[in-house]
Amino acid sequence: MIIIKGIGASPGISIGKAYVLEDEEIVVTRTEIPRDRLRAEVARFKAAQKATHRDLDAAEAKVLKLLGKNHAKLIDAHRLILRDTLITQDVPKRILSEGVNAEFALSEALEAVNQQFEKLEDEFFRERRHDLFDVGKRLLAHLLKHARRSLADIDHSCILISRNLLPSDTINLQESRILGFATDLGGKTSHTAILAQSLEIPAVVGLSDVSRRVKTGDTVILDGEQGLVIISPTPEAVAKYEKAQAAEHEAERALEALKGLPAVTQDEKRFQLQVNLDTPEELKAVLALQADGIGLFRTEYLFMNRPTSPTEEEQAKAYSSVAKAMAPRPVVIRTADIGGDRLTQMGIEGPKNETNPFMGLRGVRLFLRHLDLFKTQLRAILRATAKGDVKIMIPMVSAVAEVQAVRRLLNQAIAELQAEGVALPKMVELGIMVEIPSAAVLLDAFLPHCDFVSIGTNDLIQYTLAVDRVNEHVSHLYDPFHPAVLRLIHNVVTVAHRGGKWVSVCGEMTSDPHAVPLLVGLGCDCLSISPRMFLRVKETVRGLRHAAMARLVAKAVTCSDSEEIRRLMREQGL
Repeated sequence: MIIIKGIGASPGISIGKAYVLEDEEIVVTRTEIPRDRLRAEVARFKAAQKATHRDLDAAEAKVLKLLGKNHAKLIDAHRLILRDTLITQDVPKRILSEGVNAEFALSEALEAVNQQFEKLEDEFFRERRHDLFDVGKRLLAHLLKHARRSLADIDHSCILISRNLLPSDTINLQESRILGFATDLGGKTSHTAILAQSLEIPAVVGLSDVSRRVKTGDTVILDGEQGLVIISPTPEAVAKYEKAQAAEHEAERALEALKGLPAVTQDEKRFQLQVNLDTPEELKAVLALQADGIGLFRTEYLFMNRPTSPTEEEQAKAYSSVAKAMAPRPVVIRTADIGGDRLTQMGIEGPKNETNPFMGLRGVRLFLRHLDLFKTQLRAILRATAKGDVKIMIPMVSAVAEVQAVRRLLNQAIAELQAEGVALPKMVELGIMVEIPSAAVLLDAFLPHCDFVSIGTNDLIQYTLAVDRVNEHVSHLYDPFHPAVLRLIHNVVTVAHRGGKWVSVCGEMTSDPHAVPLLVGLGCDCLSISPRMFLRVKETVRGLRHAAMARLVAKAVTCSDSEEIRRLMREQGL
């Protein structure tokens, strides 16, 4: 038995036969290109760039479907690389000045940058090298007409062993029969590790030479919690880990018994527990959870990877199918939280070269610049009210004038549909997402213009703390337990309830069993949770006493740092 210690990148235990993935070597040779063919060679390279952009669109759609929009931002890192002058300018210059083929010019440019990465000591920047290689491999594959491997093609259960896995490989893991993976390279801050955690696939990275020490067919135990890979384990080791696996599975089965039970605390405080929905394809799994409704139906998928904007009919059909399936339980449909780059893809002129698109023209800001797109979506949502209890929610709200403008447009859409003979309910609730601090601070001014409030914790935390949580260089500063965050949420709930409005919360904070006690104590009326964490959160809520959590929150909002809050929670056994 051989035990190798690495970095636990994603928790969980896997036991199975190893499948060693050989390095995918792409051989590039230097070819002299005649002077009269150099422009054509540059054009061939630009065609490969366009094809790679299409690859990234498809990858983004897959990540969005599997993991939601925040993880889809990882693909933006690859888009930035593809637009970098290294790719857009240096490679064509090499082709023209050196008279070489595009593949060779690209490989030389990538190698030059790799030499710079090798000199860096900072793990964060070293890990970005893998994103560069991922984009480079995509480009080379198109130039060489080389079909890239897909891990989805592995047709048997196994533990994947590899020198390295690129983020584009990891995206395909959920569609494969891979039980877990171990790699020579990589760190906990890599995009590959982040994706593995979100897909709940056990992973150990940074093992140095595991791909040389393991052979395909070897029995392997992978412990993603401890960061261990055990090769050719003894029967005693297998028995120990099988027992640990069985305990994990038993805990999962116990959660199944919670389906259909109310989310009520030990002292009889009832909460609404709803789920997030990224696409209608997930509806079957969501229905099986027997949730109280859909608290966040993201509609971005309808606007992705297409040359034109979605029609009213197409949207109405999608929204109606979800409303009908969930009836009589409510469905909160969020208008598309897209940025200007989506407009360009759909043939609509949008902003060019936004240096910080996540604080740019997106969400309600973008739609209020393109009222035809906005009214089309509002009309489609209104038409879906015939099939169930549908509510509308607006993202990226920062000013009262924005909500007033949305209300006017909504009233116009209602009047138009009624004039066309479409039956509508007496009232369709309009809510706002509180994810920008200005909306949280000024909430009392917003309340006369909306019917409910939904706190988007991911962006609220990012904007409050000025931290991009997907940027591993500062991700340790992203802290849901920061007192400033809790005070803002406390203020939102207090002001909304005083104004007679109900409060929902969505974002990863609702899917974190450690943070849920605080949300219960804050008095949030509804939690909208990722489907995979729904039953665990229900178990947490049913095990709490609301009065005790309210007392905990009263102390937490007076704390000066997050460690004080965590200490208070530890004292409560949380």
